[in-house]
Amino acid sequence: MFWILFALGGYVALAIVFVLDKLILTKTLDNPVVYTFYSTIFMFAALLAFPFGVELLHGIDWLWAVVSGLGFGFGLWAMFVAVKKGEASHIDPFIGAIITIVIFVLASVFLGESLSSLEMIGMAILAGSTLLLAFFNEKGFVGLNNSFAWGILAAVLFAVSHTTAKYLYDIYPFLTGFVWTRATTGVVGLIGLLFPSVRQTFHRTQHDSVALGKAKDAGFHGVRGVMLVVSDKVLGVVGVVLIQFAIAIGSVTLVNALVGIQYALMFIIIFFLTKFAPRILKETFSHREIAVQTAAMIFVILGSALFVL
Repeated sequence: MFWILFALGGYVALAIVFVLDKLILTKTLDNPVVYTFYSTIFMFAALLAFPFGVELLHGIDWLWAVVSGLGFGFGLWAMFVAVKKGEASHIDPFIGAIITIVIFVLASVFLGESLSSLEMIGMAILAGSTLLLAFFNEKGFVGLNNSFAWGILAAVLFAVSHTTAKYLYDIYPFLTGFVWTRATTGVVGLIGLLFPSVRQTFHRTQHDSVALGKAKDAGFHGVRGVMLVVSDKVLGVVGVVLIQFAIAIGSVTLVNALVGIQYALMFIIIFFLTKFAPRILKETFSHREIAVQTAAMIFVILGSALFVL
């Protein structure tokens, strides 16, 4: 059951990353393809681990590595489009819930994974609580729009990526599977170079100067700003590695089902910052939203507990 510890560690790290991102970003996402480029092109850095025992893949396994890498990269692209059209605080949990459901189907059909009755109940509870976190805010239930269609596309792509990665982890050492499934994500970054909006970011413009000024006004400059950004990126890498390792040694379905813990923890962190440190981060919470989110978190704890019974 060590996979649970690694998964929990990964989701805790990513929950903190989400909050740090909210602190660092000074404006809304302007162009999903630009954000995708900078989120994927550096994945080629995974190749730096090649001298440390990374093996070459065999035959059709190269195809699955490419499918996993491209699925992850294009999944990010679709997710960024969804976030731009909707709200991250609702789209991200929605995507997490759909990923869990799709992976359950894919892992059952293609990997032969089977869950016990308690594990299936736990997965269903976690998926349901994650959807509750996604569809409820201070005004009540969130209405459906086309951002959720992009969210479904992103979820399917992520699910395919995680399932094919799990296939490779089962037949190769973890480092080998991780390097080839992450490095191939960098190809999506190369595709991004075909877009003029990406190439234009290489040239400093007046708009960039204005954005930099806003960042300084927000207090994110100098050593403090650099440390904040570095911490954000390091935690992001740690979170991804821990979750991928949990997938490698455990059930890909159950690892992804635990994503509800990430969103519940995000809500807790933002709530306490709003209450005790509003200068750092402040959001609006109604009593009804707090009640619903608390109920969802109780279900998250209950569903997670069923995995260790």
